[in-house]
Amino acid sequence: MIQRIQTVLLLGVAICMGLVLAYPIWFEENPDQTQGIIMTAFNTEVVDFGGTLDRGDDDTIVESNANWHIASLAIIASLVALFSIFQFKSRLNQMKLGALNALIMAATLGLSYYQVFQLESSFSPETQGSISLGFYLPAFAMLLNILANRFIRKDEKLVKSADRMR
Repeated sequence: MIQRIQTVLLLGVAICMGLVLAYPIWFEENPDQTQGIIMTAFNTEVVDFGGTLDRGDDDTIVESNANWHIASLAIIASLVALFSIFQFKSRLNQMKLGALNALIMAATLGLSYYQVFQLESSFSPETQGSISLGFYLPAFAMLLNILANRFIRKDEKLVKSADRMR
């Protein structure tokens, strides 16, 4: 049924993966704080601060590279979670979709980590960047997905045990 706890958890997965698109994944600035690099799910931008860090109106984008693979995986994971909500009549399909979604979210997290690792060594090796909320959201979504699959499996066992009693 739609009113079960796994529906709320799967909705949380969809929201978390959607928020990956809105929040930055990683940020780093060079030691003299004249340039920085911002990585989001859609692109990576090298930004010249123009002398001030606190004001954003004088910033100019020096270089921009697309990260469409991270954004597309986040969108796919969100859509799979939403589709899984409406598969409540077939709990086995829900479990399969949950396993598929776990793989997609792991790929999103792995690609994000790989991209951060590459950018960390190439932009400014003497300073360390800071990982932002967009990096942690797929991990939290994976936790919610595991909990949703546990409740789906629990419901399946309950239905099977009730069928044996008839």
